[in-house]
Amino acid sequence: MIDYDGRRFGPLSDDRGEAARVAVYQQRGDLLWGRFAGGDARRGTLVGSVEPDGCLSFVYGVVLTDGRIVSGRCTSVPTLLDDGRVRLTETWERYGEHAASGTSYLEELLPDPSLPPTGDTTA
Repeated sequence: MIDYDGRRFGPLSDDRGEAARVAVYQQRGDLLWGRFAGGDARRGTLVGSVEPDGCLSFVYGVVLTDGRIVSGRCTSVPTLLDDGRVRLTETWERYGEHAASGTSYLEELLPDPSLPPTGDTTA
């Protein structure tokens, strides 16, 4: 199982206004949770599980900069890159008035020494 605890991810492209979005994942056993912000997202959270093969299944909610509140679900399949980082292929479905579905790609970001450790267990 891949340990996602403390890993930070960002999108590979800006096809939906997400270029500056950064997600920080936390993990305890098979329990996954996280938070994200940036780009068109004021604040978002996710909660779900990690499968033994490293795949993720979670639900998310986000408040966008235009005031909309969006929720949905996502399944992410990991690929280990040559440098040891993780790339996630996300198959997502958004619910509600602005319902949509699609595929996105996130890539693990290198550690940022200017940020404090990510040991926030209250997210």
